[in-house]
Amino acid sequence: MSGGEVAGILVAVFWAILVSFLAVALARLAQTLRATTKLVADVTDQAVPLLADASSAVRSAQTQIDRVDAIASDVQEVTSNASALSTTVASTFGGPLVKVAAFGYGVRRALGGRKEGVPAGPAKEPRRTVIVGRTIPEARRTKRKKD
Repeated sequence: MSGGEVAGILVAVFWAILVSFLAVALARLAQTLRATTKLVADVTDQAVPLLADASSAVRSAQTQIDRVDAIASDVQEVTSNASALSTTVASTFGGPLVKVAAFGYGVRRALGGRKEGVPAGPAKEPRRTVIVGRTIPEARRTKRKKD
C-alpha cells in the first residue's frame, strides 16, 4: 500500500466518523423536535379550554360590574333625594321648632325659679374660696373664721 492509499483510507475513516457523529446529532435533534411538538400540542389542548373559561369569567365580571354600576347610580340618586328632603324638612320645621324649644326653655326657667315666694331670676350659688388649689364651700370658710 502506498502513501496515497493510506491517506485515502484515513480520509474515508475520518468522513465515516464525522458522518456517524452528524447522524447521532441529527437523531437527537429529531427526538427533541418531536418532544417539542408534543409539548406544544399538549399546551394548545389545555390552553384553549382555559382561555374559554377565562373569557367566560371576564364576561361574567363585566355583567356584575354593570349591575354594581346601576346600583351605585341608584344609591347616588337616593342619597341626593334624601339630602334634598332633609334640607326641605330643616328649612320648613327647623326654624319654628327652635323657636318653640327656646320658648319652652324660657317658660321652664321662669317657672322653675319660683319657689315659695322666691322671685324669678338666676339662682345664687354659695361663694367658694380657693386655697392652695382646693375649693372650700362658704359654710366651711365661715367656720374657720370663727375659730
